[in-house]
Amino acid sequence: MEVINQISNIDVLKILKETESIMEGHFRLSSGYHSKYYLQCAKLLQHPDKTALLIEKALEIFSKEINKRKMQTVISPALGGILFGYMLAYKLRTKMVFTERKEKNMELRRGFELKPGEKVIIAEDVITTGGSVFEVIDICKKFEADIKGIISIVDRSENIKFDYPYYYLIKLKIDKYLPESCPLCKENKNIEYPGSRK
Repeated sequence: MEVINQISNIDVLKILKETESIMEGHFRLSSGYHSKYYLQCAKLLQHPDKTALLIEKALEIFSKEINKRKMQTVISPALGGILFGYMLAYKLRTKMVFTERKEKNMELRRGFELKPGEKVIIAEDVITTGGSVFEVIDICKKFEADIKGIISIVDRSENIKFDYPYYYLIKLKIDKYLPESCPLCKENKNIEYPGSRK
């Protein structure tokens, strides 16, 4: 696992390990890939003090850009992004809404709405393929909201391109495998699927 820490004055990896947010075993990811590691940021987010510390340190680095864009709303995909998005919105003093999956597609429900031109930042806990974030981007475009950026706790993607500014607290380069070429499957290791997407 290769680590790129965006926040130089705090060890994000240490906090993820202390909160047991990095799990080791044999996992099927929401993307369909298999991996030796799974990031369960819910275990970090159950500690508001640690989460708040990470957000404060992140905003110290990103605040110039984020504040320049004057966010009005944080929007997150359910389920993983909700708590992170909520705490980020609290620190930014903005509104927070979330999308959720109805059958296969993400939707803005529960009376939530975005107005044309509303300045939004999309917040997610972990980004691997960016699938959920791309769905949120499409929803924001449908409502003609003004997407000012995307932020995640962990970026484990392969240099994903969103066409919007992307900020992350830590980048983890972790091997992932197609099911048919997974070495963990070949070793007959039990597989787990901790994700929320069915």
